[in-house]
Amino acid sequence: MSIAAGTDLGRALCIITGASRGFGQAAARHLSQRVSPGSAFVLAARSGNDLRSVRTELQQEDAGLLVECVEADLAHAEAQARVIAAAKRCFSADMDHVILVNNAASLGDVSRYTRDFTNMAEVDSYLSLNVSSCLCLTASTLEAFPQRPGLRRTVVNVSSLCALQPFPSWVLYCTGKAARDMMFRVLAEEEPDVRVLNYSPGPMDTDIYVSAKSRTADPNVRRSFTAMWDQGQVLTCDESCTKLMKLLLDDSYVSGAHVDVYDV
Repeated sequence: MSIAAGTDLGRALCIITGASRGFGQAAARHLSQRVSPGSAFVLAARSGNDLRSVRTELQQEDAGLLVECVEADLAHAEAQARVIAAAKRCFSADMDHVILVNNAASLGDVSRYTRDFTNMAEVDSYLSLNVSSCLCLTASTLEAFPQRPGLRRTVVNVSSLCALQPFPSWVLYCTGKAARDMMFRVLAEEEPDVRVLNYSPGPMDTDIYVSAKSRTADPNVRRSFTAMWDQGQVLTCDESCTKLMKLLLDDSYVSGAHVDVYDV
């Protein structure tokens, strides 16, 4: 695989969560086209069959690319440990870039309003996957691959407009995305050598968007999502990933910043 000058993210270890479909799958494909030979990918998601399909797709483009799949529910500590173990197996001393894409997330129950969430276990379960696991996996990755001369480290949080604006009946999703944005803003302050990006990929034709159109309790939010779909204003995952690659390659964003796809 040849890479034109100015489009190279280096010989990288790329760890991508939620990589089996949608934006995570597209991110894996786009990153594989922007890394140097000798790179490796660790793809994590709950669907092993879909992950293996992504691995096949990547290796059809580059037969020498090392791709390891980790079928895992990242809400569990054991699953995170397996992701880190796989990353350590794939890493080699001549790699010069570690890239973590925190994409795994769930929409949560958008058929109810804030006043309806009285079950603490339900809320805890949502936050475990969408916030706690993201923090712990990021921390474990930085611990496994500490700062050293010649090694770049980049952490991408797949964010949302919901991190900044309230969407009625989306209390779980908005809370999780806002918490993650702040988490990575703090990380950027604490670790100036780590490049940190909160990337909002925009409305995309994913399972989450389809669910949002049909399940959202708030009629105004539901009409807005339906109108965007009907008017062709929903992006493809490839369109959004193209913008993410530009951000990563230009590397001029402020570390920790929230950058929207429409601002790129």
